[in-house]
Amino acid sequence: MQVDDLDRKILRALQADSRRSVQELGEAVGLSPSACHRRVRALEERGLIDGYRAALNAERLGFSMQFFIEVGLTSQSEAALDAFEAAVRDIPEVLECHLMAGQSDYILRVICRDHEDFERLHRRLSARLPGVARIHSNMSIRTVKARTGLPL
Repeated sequence: MQVDDLDRKILRALQADSRRSVQELGEAVGLSPSACHRRVRALEERGLIDGYRAALNAERLGFSMQFFIEVGLTSQSEAALDAFEAAVRDIPEVLECHLMAGQSDYILRVICRDHEDFERLHRRLSARLPGVARIHSNMSIRTVKARTGLPL
């Protein structure tokens, strides 16, 4: 999919602050508001922009703990993978789930309020997720770098 320099400027500006008005965005990238609006709509229609979201402060909302959980399944059949993925989608504390190549089948990024919250989540993951053979949890001490945008 072709993305020119002007599209990249728009995408970088939106990643930095998607609350800008079309007027402000156009000024930032050197376009009139109407031309900027047409470009943004085209980027949305081409599927380069998935949506617009607010970045929430987890700590201030009471989520002080983050874990990365490696999961190994008893089977890697398509049915087993589908069942696990469907079940994991229903757990709100699971922020990300990645199918892996390597020692673990999946890595989950989860967020919890405290140790008790994590224990409840860990039990739920062990008991409710289908086909789980093993779980290995790693607690994040501090986030050094968290980037939500892409390096355009």
